Amino acid sequence: MTTAPAPAAPKSGPPRARSVLRDPGFLRLWAGTTASGLATWALPFVLGLAVLHRELGAAGLGLVLGARTAGFLAAVAVGGVLADRHSRRAVVLWSALAAAAAAPLLALGLGRSLLLMTAAAALAGAGQGACRPAFQALTAEVVDPGRRQQANAATTLAVRASTLAGPALTALLAAFLDVATLLLGIGALWLVAALLPGRGAAVTAEAGPRPPRASFRAEFVDGVREARRHPWFLAGLAALAAVITLGYSATSVALPLISRDRYGTEWVLAAAMTAYTVGALGGALVTARWRPRSQGWAAFAGLAAYGLAPLSLMLPVHPAVVIAAYVVAGTGIELFNVPWFTATQREVAPDKLARVSSLDFLVSYGLAPLGLALIAPAIDSFGVTAVLGVCAAACLLVPAGAALVPTARHFARPGSGA
Repeated sequence: MTTAPAPAAPKSGPPRARSVLRDPGFLRLWAGTTASGLATWALPFVLGLAVLHRELGAAGLGLVLGARTAGFLAAVAVGGVLADRHSRRAVVLWSALAAAAAAPLLALGLGRSLLLMTAAAALAGAGQGACRPAFQALTAEVVDPGRRQQANAATTLAVRASTLAGPALTALLAAFLDVATLLLGIGALWLVAALLPGRGAAVTAEAGPRPPRASFRAEFVDGVREARRHPWFLAGLAALAAVITLGYSATSVALPLISRDRYGTEWVLAAAMTAYTVGALGGALVTARWRPRSQGWAAFAGLAAYGLAPLSLMLPVHPAVVIAAYVVAGTGIELFNVPWFTATQREVAPDKLARVSSLDFLVSYGLAPLGLALIAPAIDSFGVTAVLGVCAAACLLVPAGAALVPTARHFARPGSGA
């Protein structure tokens, strides 16, 4: 008499990693980063409401926003050095507290002192700039490498959702609250950003006597030297610079003009900008799960897709084509951003991560005003179609060239394990 063989034990695969959204440490960091992003977006919108209420003039608005940008650019490099020298959590705390302190000063100066508002806006920009590289480096401390892309996608998703829902929410609040109270609300958001994130794992240094502290300039140059060790990073910065300075700036100037002159309605402008944000939301959702074999090439292809936006504005196409192009452009931007952030957190030396990240933010925020200043005169001199054609070509060709740089295919050095 034979007995039936015992059933084989089920094969057990590797344990499935817990979702980053169930990690309390990341959730605190995510909420703080989201609050800072919402506060950053809300300030120019609320100041625009002040112009509508005649509490601030158009020239004053330009001066205040310019001071904020100057404060950001002055502080972002310093913040990167500080975040590599000291606790990233402490840098987030003090920089966000500085931005929070600027909010009541802006409210106090509203309608009374443009000088006070300008100084407060510079302080707000400095707080914003100093915390950006610290937040980026803190993500690498709080989240393990296998879940960082999911974490970066979740953060991007929250920021894009805030951009989409923020105008309607602010307009609703403005029906019940005055501008000064809304400015204080921005300060409250910065308090959340300051107090909510937890402490990450400390970056360990080599044992032995501590060398004398180098100057700020020397430490920043050391961060630049680290960035130069990663050709894919320099190529990405060059491609990002081209898309921001030419593509983003050209569409920002041309879209309102074409919406008015070609289509005779502001609806195309509003629909295209909304479509861009919706596309970015979709891109963030895709990158939370998608891991292409050649991640760097896929990211550069996504960045190059922004060229469809100026290309659609060149041609007398149906408005639906323009809207579709903006959806693709928004999706492509996040197909680049999320893997780019994740690769930087993975490949860059942990004790230099904030300084290298500050270079990214210097390009992202610093070149946009320069591009806006150059595009309008170029359109006056050469016409909107010619300028859009050059910018579309740059958006398509520069990322394609960057993809050919060694190490760009995987956003990683050979043998790094990526």
